[in-house]
Amino acid sequence: QVQLVESGGGLVQAGASLRLTCAASGRTFSTYDMSWYRLAPGKEREFVAAISYTGIQQYAKSVKSRFTISRDNAKNTVYLQMNSLKPEDTAIYYCSVRSRNYWGQGTQVTVSS
Repeated sequence: QVQLVESGGGLVQAGASLRLTCAASGRTFSTYDMSWYRLAPGKEREFVAAISYTGIQQYAKSVKSRFTISRDNAKNTVYLQMNSLKPEDTAIYYCSVRSRNYWGQGTQVTVSS
């Protein structure tokens, strides 16, 4: 099983940037498609971005052109670079291997207006 640990969240003002990191354990990380999801108060969990094991990226419309997902297989790490943050980006962000239902504990991102 893969353990996922997110970090990098925080409180920022609108327009700022943050980079989230998801550190994964295990030898099979490079074979997994990786995803970021977020959960905002009063809302359902929302897909944010994904990167396949081959490096193909996908984004939710709400974050496309502002967020960038990347991975470093040598470091067993996935990143989410978030630019031009908006108050509506406020949520707990989770790293996931959806195909295996692996989830991290989440990291809080709060964007003030």
